[in-house]
Amino acid sequence: MAAKDKEKIKNAVQKRKREHYVPVKPINQLGFVHNNVDCIGCRACEIACKDKNGLGPGPRFRRVQYIEGGTYPEVYAYKVNMSCNHCAQPACLPTCPTGAIFKRKDNGVVDIDSTLCIGCRRCEAACPFGAPQFDPVDNIVKKCNMCIDELEAGRKPYCVMACMMRVLDIGTIDRIADGTLVTKAVGPNEEVTRQVKGMSNPDLTNPSIRFVAHSKGKVE
Repeated sequence: MAAKDKEKIKNAVQKRKREHYVPVKPINQLGFVHNNVDCIGCRACEIACKDKNGLGPGPRFRRVQYIEGGTYPEVYAYKVNMSCNHCAQPACLPTCPTGAIFKRKDNGVVDIDSTLCIGCRRCEAACPFGAPQFDPVDNIVKKCNMCIDELEAGRKPYCVMACMMRVLDIGTIDRIADGTLVTKAVGPNEEVTRQVKGMSNPDLTNPSIRFVAHSKGKVE
């Protein structure tokens, strides 16, 4: 590590110690929505994400989970698709000793400044959704930033654009939650939910994600 990089990290740590963490309340909080029912589990979103971020074997910012269960003849299968949830109260952010993790004021995206990350992995341990991913090649933690460069260019994230079934989308989380956002992922009469079975309690961090849940995946 170059001397100037060490000095930058040292200054960031000292500044972090002087500051008291104040949660960021963005102007508009963007979030994901995923249709568990219609997803076919092709993993095109996973591959597009790895390609966009130049990830080798190991780290996966987006993960497609196959859920199966039941006994014959009452069997079922569905998919749950998750990445970083860009939480309203992210657990990763206040644990970072250098201030490398930050939440954007305009859209609520939780991002990492890789030049400040020291690879301590505290954020990885704190996140209840497994979003931060340690990259052993670069020896730092990385994660989904909702393809912020694409958002700033007026486009959607690579994972959304790669979804051939159009079951993954983004939007203002308030519109997703109240049903005013209608896309291929969420039909006009479909109910969305904050949590599906097997998912950590959303009350922990208030994640910016909603699901059109499979009947067997709904949390009562």
